[in-house]
Amino acid sequence: MPLQGRLSVERMCQLAGVSRAGFYRHLVEIEPDEEEMELRDAIQRIYLEHRRHYGYRRITAELRHRGMLVNRKRVARLMQQDNLIAVGQRKYVVQTTDSEHDFEVYLNLAARMEVTAVNQLWVADITYIRLLREFVFLAVILDAYSRRAVGRGLARSLHSELAQSALKAAIELRRPQPGLVHHSDRGIQYACREYTDLLQAHGMIPSMSRPGNPYDNASCESFMKTLKREEVYCRDYRDYDDLSQHLEAFIDQYYNRQRLHSALGYRAPADFEAAASGAGETGGMTTAPRMSFFRP
Repeated sequence: MPLQGRLSVERMCQLAGVSRAGFYRHLVEIEPDEEEMELRDAIQRIYLEHRRHYGYRRITAELRHRGMLVNRKRVARLMQQDNLIAVGQRKYVVQTTDSEHDFEVYLNLAARMEVTAVNQLWVADITYIRLLREFVFLAVILDAYSRRAVGRGLARSLHSELAQSALKAAIELRRPQPGLVHHSDRGIQYACREYTDLLQAHGMIPSMSRPGNPYDNASCESFMKTLKREEVYCRDYRDYDDLSQHLEAFIDQYYNRQRLHSALGYRAPADFEAAASGAGETGGMTTAPRMSFFRP
């Protein structure tokens, strides 16, 4: 359907003094080819803009953001006809979590929180990326409320400074108030004294997943999966610096500001934060989280 701004079909028909049935008959009888071609063109442009990784649900949401009223079934049918299939790729397995250590393990507070604003709960994780001749490691920190990546670190080894660099970047960007809960797995990078001292210095409360349970950190696991499928597995990086540049572009410009997230009502994390705050990006804790000390 042609662009119509924020007006519904019903409202346009009221303003024009015609019935909805008559409008749809006119659309089918007079303009079927033009309307179909316009929709196909919009679908293909969105598909290419988002690197061939949007499925029919996200493309439908993006079309609606652009003022085109379409349903998912029609978008799915047209994408199937045009062979527009979301790209998936292969996996390698490298262990990034070493929980066999003597450092303190903390209670899982994230499972007991109902997050109501930014900078209440951060989630952290580490993954590997395979280059031609080596594996490198990426540490990220997400704001659990908006799923926005607020900090990251890239290194050639799993030393403790890797996770610390991501945390320092997040603190520099967001400057959160004391009381923020930081959730991670039980890996030594997050349990070591240097990392917990950094958390304490900024008034953060550590929280850790149950052993061998990735579901306790599901939002970060989902981010890593998206990163691998939509960026890493689709490229052959020349070297470490080439990888670093592409990660910066994907995370900062695409994932945070453009990619629609189903858990956010098909909005990008930056747009979701702006809508929630009413005043653009924010670094403060606007409302207190609700917390239960009894697991449901």
